[in-house]
Formats: sequence, structure tokens, C-alpha cells
Amino acid sequence: MLLASLNLLCQPLAFVATRWNRLVRIAGNPYRPELHYMRGPGPKWHAKHRAGRHDRAL
Repeated sequence: MLLASLNLLCQPLAFVATRWNRLVRIAGNPYRPELHYMRGPGPKWHAKHRAGRHDRAL
């Protein structure tokens, strides 16, 4: 009887512990790919290509 009651208590606790562990692992992961995606050419690229465009116009 006691073992059955203990088992009924352990199953939900194990479920909560598993979910909590997963949440902590996801929240603690420092890699965020959305912060590292390519947003286009940078200032050096623009400076280089603007200089080439101005030379051609003359």
C-alpha cells in the first residue's frame, strides 16, 4: 500500500523534474543563432564599392 502511494507521488515528481531540467538546459544555452545571422554587407564593403562607383562616374 505504501509502495503504491509512493509510486503515485514519484511519477508526477519525475515528470516535473524532467521538464525542469530540460527548461534549465535550454535557458542556459548561450548560443542564440538569431543574433549571428548575416545582415548584409558591412561598412568596409560599402566604402570599397562606393569608391569604385564614384571613379566610374568621372
